[in-house]
Amino acid sequence: MPKVLILSKKADEYRELVEEARLPDLELVATSDTAEALEKGVDCEIVFGEPSLIPEVLPALTNLRWVQAMWAGVEPLLDPSLRRDYTLTNARGIFGGLMSEYVFGYLLTHERRVMELFQSQLERRWEPVSTGTLRGKTIGLLGVGSIGAHLAGTAKHFGITVRGYTRASETCPDVDSYYHGENLLDFATGLDYLVSVLPNTVETRQIVDKSLLTVLPPHAIFVNVGRGSAVDESALVDALNSKQIAGAVLDVFKTEPLPEDSLFWDLPNVYITYHTSARTVPTDMMSVFVENYMRFVRGETLKYMVDFELGY
Repeated sequence: MPKVLILSKKADEYRELVEEARLPDLELVATSDTAEALEKGVDCEIVFGEPSLIPEVLPALTNLRWVQAMWAGVEPLLDPSLRRDYTLTNARGIFGGLMSEYVFGYLLTHERRVMELFQSQLERRWEPVSTGTLRGKTIGLLGVGSIGAHLAGTAKHFGITVRGYTRASETCPDVDSYYHGENLLDFATGLDYLVSVLPNTVETRQIVDKSLLTVLPPHAIFVNVGRGSAVDESALVDALNSKQIAGAVLDVFKTEPLPEDSLFWDLPNVYITYHTSARTVPTDMMSVFVENYMRFVRGETLKYMVDFELGY
């Protein structure tokens, strides 16, 4: 009978969901406390938890075979000093809708000039300004995994042309043209919107740099819902200050929380959020765990396995 350790700040909620799922042949330990996990869960074969909490207990889990991470990003588990003698799977297929709401909510806010119109309302000024539209624009997606593919589908709904930049894959039918490797600047040239959904890997670090920002037109908007490490933040600040690009929507940063002295706080053409564009919804995460657990007990290959070397 597999023994499962749930390690999460929402451990009680996940316990209830697992019990309601009536998964077969399962013994359960659920806690938000790593000390309790070390006391009661060291013999667990499976960990279902938050990557930020798992490293503290990882060395003690003598029977560990599989870790199901509750996040898409698993950076805390990729530290080379940590063991890698188990199967690691992450959360995929559950964030696309939330990310689409976030990204296109801000793009619509920009095109429809929502903030300016609201300011006119506050000042009691009748000001019928001309607004833009998403239709006919071009969006570039840095990364076309499950989230990027969902964004591409939403973009097509609005009549947007979609470019995708990936390491190799070309599996999303909603991407009109794919770019790889040295074609990064060709990919970015002339984009109306550039959206990064990239993970934190050696290849993606500071991929959004001065040379890339330079080929964007002055009206372009940059959105980052992937990882802050993908951006050369100094180059982005310069591009925003000089109006080289029109603005940015930033949910992730190199250092989080964003330091109080960060220049981003004072830029009038930036929207800042707090790594909240697509938080994990326990009921959604359970669908991933349930499917993978059934695969585990049947001895089948698990979905969403992470390559420790690639980082995703």
